[in-house]
Amino acid sequence: MEFDETKTYLNLARAFAGESQAGMRYQLIAREATAQGYIALADEIKTLAKNETVHARRFFEELTKRGKELDNIEIDAGYPYHTGELTEMLKLAAIDEKNEHERIYPAFAKDAACEGFNDVAALFNMIANVEKHHEQIFNYLYEAMESGNLYKNEVPILYVCKECGHMQTTTEAWTVCPLCKSSQGFVSLNVPYGKEKS
Repeated sequence: MEFDETKTYLNLARAFAGESQAGMRYQLIAREATAQGYIALADEIKTLAKNETVHARRFFEELTKRGKELDNIEIDAGYPYHTGELTEMLKLAAIDEKNEHERIYPAFAKDAACEGFNDVAALFNMIANVEKHHEQIFNYLYEAMESGNLYKNEVPILYVCKECGHMQTTTEAWTVCPLCKSSQGFVSLNVPYGKEKS
């Protein structure tokens, strides 16, 4: 069977399109966060957008190294298109990431393995693992924004100004940096990377 007749071929094309769009959607969320003065939040989301772009690149590389004469690939797939308030966009991004790591990429990995593309199956599984962490991050950011606790914590933690480097261990970040007078939106976020929710 020619590669362009496989499910893996179409799945790589779908994954490339999906990750490209996710990267753009997250850049738009970051833009809204910046407009609202949440600079550190925007930076956090820009990192996730960059991750998605790298995922797209990896899918594109796998597709083009195996495809013969790629020109235009016809794919039929659904892609998320939603918008709203900043907190709503964070919640929807978490849902999108969950869909990728629980449903889409495991199915794509299974197809690739069945068709003998074990390296592509491994790629889908590795990226699904990253998307699981993305879901956790977006959920954390959504819940913190929704509850008004983005810059509050039950126990003292280290808050750092991203503008000047001022540091302070406390349960709540300053509203205005005592050193450089930057707004609270410049305070680094304490995102719990890689921690499972209890």
